[in-house]
Amino acid sequence: MKKIVLPGIAMIAVTYSFARFSFGLFLPNISSSLGLTESNAGVVGSTAYISYTLALFTSTFLIQKFGQLRLIQLSGISAIIGLVGIALSQEFYLLALSSFIAGIGSGWASPAFSQVASTALQKKDKDRGNIWINSGSSFGIILSGSVALLFTEYWRLSYVLFAILAFIVLVWNTLSIPAQGSSTHKTQTKLHWWLAIKKAKFLLVVSLIIGISSSIFWTFSRSYLTVVYDMSTNESVVFWILMGTSGVFGGFAGELINRVGLALSYRLVLVMMLLSIYSITIPTMITVYSSAVLFGISYIIMTGLFIVWSSRIFKLTPSIGVSLSFLLLGVGQSVGSSIAGGIIGSTSYSLGFMLFALTGLVGLFIPINKSDDT
Repeated sequence: MKKIVLPGIAMIAVTYSFARFSFGLFLPNISSSLGLTESNAGVVGSTAYISYTLALFTSTFLIQKFGQLRLIQLSGISAIIGLVGIALSQEFYLLALSSFIAGIGSGWASPAFSQVASTALQKKDKDRGNIWINSGSSFGIILSGSVALLFTEYWRLSYVLFAILAFIVLVWNTLSIPAQGSSTHKTQTKLHWWLAIKKAKFLLVVSLIIGISSSIFWTFSRSYLTVVYDMSTNESVVFWILMGTSGVFGGFAGELINRVGLALSYRLVLVMMLLSIYSITIPTMITVYSSAVLFGISYIIMTGLFIVWSSRIFKLTPSIGVSLSFLLLGVGQSVGSSIAGGIIGSTSYSLGFMLFALTGLVGLFIPINKSDDT
């Protein structure tokens, strides 16, 4: 199992934490260097989410056409190109394009690895393997935050380092991940998309809501700390590292699901996430850093829940469910990031975070089929 899970964790760390989420980590420095407004930052943040959703939309077809390993390799290549582009950006348009390219890999990686887990792991290891691979974003956040601490003012150098690490991870995955798995269920995956969407309708609604609610935290949480609370660079980076460190505990989501079921797990974790988004608006060090811990744990568990939920709906071809779920998650994050930038620019950070936390409450009323709960 380790031969599959460890390189999987590394690739998720590269495609999510380095290529997508690190923009929020380095946003204060990037904005200062390139003269970005909050609205510009929101647009750049949304480009990675847009490419993420487009990649998810094509992932099932590409897995069938080229196989799981080739799509994982393409994920790594897009991350490398995007990271180098961000490092070289001198103005808004190149930065937005590079962010778009960097976001593609995350949209391809998750469905590909869900298929790898389905075809390469034993039945008893599939849920656990899926969830631990998904937790790679937390390990990536820890590493990217550590890099930010070492190279505080040198965000370009940091992105070059991320690109080098991405290349090493690409080679590792090429040597470790089996190439088969693309055609095993080819006839089953030639499905009617409307029927698939209908089958997973509650999962998709939840994914959209979580995407919208979480987008403001990923893009603007560190800016909030530096702009509103006047935190130092190191203090705000510690916040980011704390978020990633706590997210590692999301790898134990499988145990939570086994104990209390999928439905109750989902509602408990959603409440935790919304509390984290709201609590950053309370101006004390305890609540601010607690918000990082709660968000790190809840986001990783939530995306792990989506993967397990998808695998229960689409037992033979889990990549379809993961693609659809993460597609709606990405749509929500793309729209949410852009809206959040506009709200913050026209009102305030505090109001923006409160509104996005309130929006997520809608998710508590979405049902989960009993057949998916066990």
